[in-house]
Amino acid sequence: MPPRNSLRRFLAATTGALLVTATAACAAEPSPEVAVRSFLLNWQEGDYEAAAQVTNGDVAEVAEALRQAHNQLDLAALRLSLRPIEMDGDTATAGFGAEADLGIGDPVWRYTGTIPLTRTDSGWVIDWSPAVIHPELGEGERLAVTYDVPDRGQIYDRNGEPLVEETEVTAFGVRPAAMADMTEGINSLAELLDEDPEPLLNRVRSAPPEEFQPLVLKRTQDVSSSLLAKATAIPGVEVEEGTMPLLPIRAAGVVGEVAGTAEHKVANRVSGPYQAGDTVGLNGLQSSFQQQLAGTATTRVVTLSSSGEETGVLETWTGEESGSLTTTLDHAVQEAAETSLATINGTAYLVAVDARSGEILAAAGQPDEPSNDGALTRQYYPGETFTIVSAAALLSGGKATLDTTMACEQQAEVGSRTFTNPNGGSLLGTPDLRTNFAYSCTTAFVGLSSSLSAADLAESAERFGIGQPWQLPVPAFSGEFTVQGGQEQVAAATVGADGITVSPLGMALVAAAVAGGQWHAPRLIDGVEPEVDSIPVDPAVLEPLRELMRAPVEQGSASVLNIDYVNPVHGQTGMVTQEIDGEEKTIQWFVGYRGHVAFAVVVEAAPSHTYQFAVNSALSFLQLLPASYVSAAEADSQLEGSA
Repeated sequence: MPPRNSLRRFLAATTGALLVTATAACAAEPSPEVAVRSFLLNWQEGDYEAAAQVTNGDVAEVAEALRQAHNQLDLAALRLSLRPIEMDGDTATAGFGAEADLGIGDPVWRYTGTIPLTRTDSGWVIDWSPAVIHPELGEGERLAVTYDVPDRGQIYDRNGEPLVEETEVTAFGVRPAAMADMTEGINSLAELLDEDPEPLLNRVRSAPPEEFQPLVLKRTQDVSSSLLAKATAIPGVEVEEGTMPLLPIRAAGVVGEVAGTAEHKVANRVSGPYQAGDTVGLNGLQSSFQQQLAGTATTRVVTLSSSGEETGVLETWTGEESGSLTTTLDHAVQEAAETSLATINGTAYLVAVDARSGEILAAAGQPDEPSNDGALTRQYYPGETFTIVSAAALLSGGKATLDTTMACEQQAEVGSRTFTNPNGGSLLGTPDLRTNFAYSCTTAFVGLSSSLSAADLAESAERFGIGQPWQLPVPAFSGEFTVQGGQEQVAAATVGADGITVSPLGMALVAAAVAGGQWHAPRLIDGVEPEVDSIPVDPAVLEPLRELMRAPVEQGSASVLNIDYVNPVHGQTGMVTQEIDGEEKTIQWFVGYRGHVAFAVVVEAAPSHTYQFAVNSALSFLQLLPASYVSAAEADSQLEGSA
């Protein structure tokens, strides 16, 4: 249990004292109440010798029994209240109520007890026995707190495949009865494992002394023979081997990390009511669904015999069973995404969604680490991939058609800003919109932007989901459009160079809107529907947009992806300069779809004039994608139904 709260102790003690005193003030003398009041107040305040003085037991033995009861329960606070006293000649029975605070994260144990008294020549004294502490505590017995912790639940993909692997773990713990000096032993173990000793001590003090108490979990592969030897050399320290679902098999940045792995430090890494040895999700779904996945322990206050056998259960607080979680992720699609990024030496992301529903099929990041959730959260300029959105704005307002021509010069100036094509080249003549889109011609779209306003672009961006107020159970960025006006700013936004930020997920959803005929808010958890309504793509715009997105693959900047004429790839490339963590980077994009899988690839690279890394990763992903996602019949049916 975590360190106790001293303020909580003080308030409980002082409030309890007032309760006892107030009750006592109404009593008439002579009365056994004086002895009872003195006993309860001193017991509550931890002055066990003073409490023992008003009993007929051996003072040292009674004081030690009260002290041990406190330690056996590892109490944060004890609050006692006096109840009616019944007298019968020279004997009396006093009732009392107890509220024993078992600590932060643990319940408060409330029970009632009775105190027998006898009148002697020197006054009333308490007839001592262990039953004074609790009516069911017998001679030679002690108290203890036990915990039955449910196994952590699994996280599954859409097909029931586990996303978290069973990991071999080593539990370092103690058998309290075998410890020569509990405090010294726990301190030694904590120092060896680089842990805070206080939570470990709190767990052990109240535990059954004959039972093994797991305190710190480590992956077995991270435990050296030297560490094992040093740990087990401490009297009472033992280790046990086992397996737990701790490490993500796939989608590490979405699934998240569980404390209890290589750097298990629940005490100083996680706030809240967690005990030494618990598994705690630190990020991702493991954190968002911590209570569902971990459940809560069933806590019991029990009595034990001198040999450590359980003799009775005084109170039980039933915990919640752990549960599993099913996501929309697809293990095979996720594997394809991760494999396609594996050769990238730097930061890269790939997100794939089902165009029919917005369900997230894969969210991969490079580096592939639980702390890297950039597939859903990283904020980038979209570069020329935003021409999907700006082309929709041009087409929907009748400001352009597929036959509209515009020169594709190497450079173009608007106001004080100079725009350059991604590869530094140009196209001959005055190409039509389809050709300019095919080659991601920045300067041509800058020229076309003169017929657009900031409001036109903002409306189109909104209809493709950018900035929509959807939410996922893990951190995610829906995008932001901040252009207020001015032709220079509109030109920059038209080609995704400024005034617009998106996440890889956000751009995958843009491609999905074209593939499926309507934009859907993303979904990550099976059975959980988004609260944001779907938005249909203007039917007059949809087919021209699909034709535009076919052009880069057929003849333009992404022709390497022209791998299937029956079920063709559609998409758009983009490249933009952006400062990332204080360093100038070239952000390479490919955004597209095949069948009902829409996806976005983004790669942070050194300044360059190529889409190579993003396009090659897209090619690898498509080649590894399960055939069921790109079958021609299924894709045709899906597209016809949405047109």
